[in-house]
Amino acid sequence: MPELLNTRVEACYQQAEAFFKRSFPRPRVSLKLRGQKAGVAHLDENLLRFNLQLYRENSEDFLRQTVAHEVAHLIAHQLFGPRIKPHGEEWQLIMRGVYELPPNRCHNYAIKRRSVTRYLYRCQCQDFPFSAQRHALVGKGRRYYCRRCKATLVFTGQQSRE
Repeated sequence: MPELLNTRVEACYQQAEAFFKRSFPRPRVSLKLRGQKAGVAHLDENLLRFNLQLYRENSEDFLRQTVAHEVAHLIAHQLFGPRIKPHGEEWQLIMRGVYELPPNRCHNYAIKRRSVTRYLYRCQCQDFPFSAQRHALVGKGRRYYCRRCKATLVFTGQQSRE
């Protein structure tokens, strides 16, 4: 696990402890997050998960903003309980007051999207691209109908990559 990431998590906790004049239990940290999210805080498990790929590609902003963002979720949960909104005023207070960072809900890192297979279905009046999941449901007997002509949608045998 990258040491700078652990160092930043610890620094965020020390800042919060100095600000609130109390201690907080340290979370487990995992780098097994994939996809579009940069980080996730699992509140009841006291666990932080980070996206290693996005960390590598955006390390400076990731360390400054994303790590503080996720730590702030855990701190807010421990201070104010489970009924607060994820990006509500308590979380925003921690982002602004403790970390002096903007309380941005989302990152703007470039995401490499993987290609997706679409399965072409057809009725009497138009074509419908189905996801792999929906295509599999048809294979298990589910039927889909066109809202316009009311005909059953039928797989054409054609696929495309997006």
